[in-house]
Amino acid sequence: MPSFPEAAHEAVGDTTLRANLRHATHTIRDKRARAVAELDDWAALREAGKRIKDETLRHLDTYLVRLEAAVTAAGGTVHWAADAAEANRIVAALVRATGETEVVKVKSMATQEIGLNEHLEAEGIAAYETDLAELIVQLGEDRPSHILVPAIHRNRGEIRDIFKEKMGSWGRPAPEGLSDTPAELAEAARLHLREKFLRARVGISGANFMVAETGTLVVVESEGNGRMCLTLPETLISVVGIEKVVPTWRDLEVFLQTLPRSSTAERMNPYTSMWTGTADEDGPRAFHLVLLDNGRTDALADEVGRQALRCIRCSACLNVCPVYERAGGHAYGSVYPGPIGAILTPQLRGTSSEIDASLPYASSLCGACYEVCPVAIDIPEVLVHLRERVAEEGGKGHRLEKAAIRAASWVLDRPNVLAAGERLASATRKVHPKRLPGPGARQWSDHRDLPELPAEPFRDWWRKNRS
Repeated sequence: MPSFPEAAHEAVGDTTLRANLRHATHTIRDKRARAVAELDDWAALREAGKRIKDETLRHLDTYLVRLEAAVTAAGGTVHWAADAAEANRIVAALVRATGETEVVKVKSMATQEIGLNEHLEAEGIAAYETDLAELIVQLGEDRPSHILVPAIHRNRGEIRDIFKEKMGSWGRPAPEGLSDTPAELAEAARLHLREKFLRARVGISGANFMVAETGTLVVVESEGNGRMCLTLPETLISVVGIEKVVPTWRDLEVFLQTLPRSSTAERMNPYTSMWTGTADEDGPRAFHLVLLDNGRTDALADEVGRQALRCIRCSACLNVCPVYERAGGHAYGSVYPGPIGAILTPQLRGTSSEIDASLPYASSLCGACYEVCPVAIDIPEVLVHLRERVAEEGGKGHRLEKAAIRAASWVLDRPNVLAAGERLASATRKVHPKRLPGPGARQWSDHRDLPELPAEPFRDWWRKNRS
């Protein structure tokens, strides 16, 4: 991936993309504001969510061990994955052990983060996304552009064309004469996916929350596809980031109020699925929980940056961000776009690549993201903190900046050198360029006038007139 400015420059030139994003984000944003305004104690719920998450992160080792014990006691098996490669190996081995070559998936950002679908494909295993938006992305050989609505960058006409062209090669084809009305598109997806639900013997999920007290996992969704993936297969494999644990059921209550209103602007989710281990008479016969680190403990070690791990993936910050609204999710080069992606991705992946080093700068620092965050993540604070880290590492552009600062410090420490430089600058002012050199600086000076230097330095003027 190129740096964010390069990727965003291409995205902002796509008028269809910008229109799709503006319509969708403004609609969700307005609905969310009305839903939140219904609660008199929203500020207290927000503070409670923040404190629960901070308490959990401070004692994460304790709660994860407690979670493992509860899952195991309920008949499940817990696997620990230090990174993406290990998580992919574990899941692929579990699927191969069943003898199956197909799996159905309920939307999971953790599996997108580690590239699980691509790994399974290389192992000869087909993974079928069952969330409607994820299905659109998969059929269109595309990438998600939003945390809550991965196909937010597509309009109804584009979705209809994808269904008509691609559904047949993945399973049941789209109906003849399919129009772009939402009802017909949803029905085409339902018929296409129903075959896969009834045939699949292995399901793969993520989880919104894990309750350490009982070993219960929770998925909230709006379509019912999650319920099908979690109950029909004989084997269920859940890949979940270690930060998703909460201590008790009472803690879960807070998030089941704040997440729906912040994400879909609903008072509660249409489908809230919970499962604890296995049961002989209901649901999967085998349950495996893969606990994923993949950079999370590194983020946990950062006292400022660790607050990004509070995130409950509601996407409220994306819907109010002026940068995301214009650039879209693909420009962030990560499964986590928008303001939260700008602080989470560089901590999970590091800042050695061009795209990751540029993400902390993908913000105007307006603070709208912090105002809507249901767990009070101070995203602007973390952005500035990460910018400092990138500058200290001396990435692209920062080496020159450091050299300039060192040179300026040397000159400012020597008054005679500074005075001589001022006289030279004034004497040569007629030949100074009107624009700064270099592409980045030139873009700045294309729209701003450089200040003209005076005919003589201030020191010399003062000596003549005020001595």
